Amino acid sequence: MEPGNVTQISEFLLLGLSEEPELQPVLFGFFLSMYLITVLGNLLIMLAVSSDSHLHMPMYFFLSNLSLVDICFTSTTIPKMLVNIQSKSKAITYEGCITQMYFYIHFAVLDDFILTAMAYDRYVAICHPLHYTVIMNPHLCGLLVLVSWIISILNSLLESIMVLDLSFCSDLKIPHFFCELKEVVQLACSDTFPNDIVMYFSAGLLGGGPLAGILYPYSKIVFSICAIPSAQGKYKAFSTCASHLSVVSLFYGTSLGVYLGSSDTHSSQSSATALVMYTVVTLMLNPFIYSLRNKDMKRALKDSLAGRLLKGHCMCLKNCP
Repeated sequence: MEPGNVTQISEFLLLGLSEEPELQPVLFGFFLSMYLITVLGNLLIMLAVSSDSHLHMPMYFFLSNLSLVDICFTSTTIPKMLVNIQSKSKAITYEGCITQMYFYIHFAVLDDFILTAMAYDRYVAICHPLHYTVIMNPHLCGLLVLVSWIISILNSLLESIMVLDLSFCSDLKIPHFFCELKEVVQLACSDTFPNDIVMYFSAGLLGGGPLAGILYPYSKIVFSICAIPSAQGKYKAFSTCASHLSVVSLFYGTSLGVYLGSSDTHSSQSSATALVMYTVVTLMLNPFIYSLRNKDMKRALKDSLAGRLLKGHCMCLKNCP
């Protein structure tokens, strides 16, 4: 794209989901409710895993990390949207937009890698149960999470720095409720070819790679489950990975809906709805999927909440005159 009417920009405009004034209070209440549910649900999972020694296992270690990432992921976009609705402003500063874009990319990629690590954990548990504790040792689990953080940080840093080199024209309207990388790059007046190359290469490598890393272990899991003679044994083996498989389906289903269909309908209502599903609804549903489908998690949550309520009651009786 040839530069034209290039300006020293100070802010972008986030058009949001709707410009109708009467819908703004509804949107505010809707997204505030989902944000609070997401944060509370994931905090409860982290509390249950940390407080129950029976859950000090690789699967729940990865789950608590996923909950932390989900809280950070949704906190990257929703609070700014709520502030804009409340203040009746659509503006986000240039620095704020780049920062939001950086953390959005970082936590999206990190979500991918942690889901992949969880798939590998389920593969070892079902296909190599006798060697599970040896293979999935604390050192390997910590290393998988550390490498995931490093790769996601480096990738988001690279893509954000490349955006800083772009020149922008006077039309700075982003047709979404946050600074999505592709939308920001499309607003540039300077050459975006290097950005497009890195963006699509990263999407293929860091999106397709983890997806392949999930599908391959699950293909092995399916063969192992089919080899189990009893129906009860098959059900028990499948139930150990059903929650993770549900979360993976939601995460990749919505993300593919956003980015495979975005070339033709990036400013349409369907694209905005898909983004809401990907960045908000999926993250809100994750705690429910893991808690409702997991007996150990439900027991740990009940014990943790009951213990804290009992402790608070005892403290109250102790301090009463």
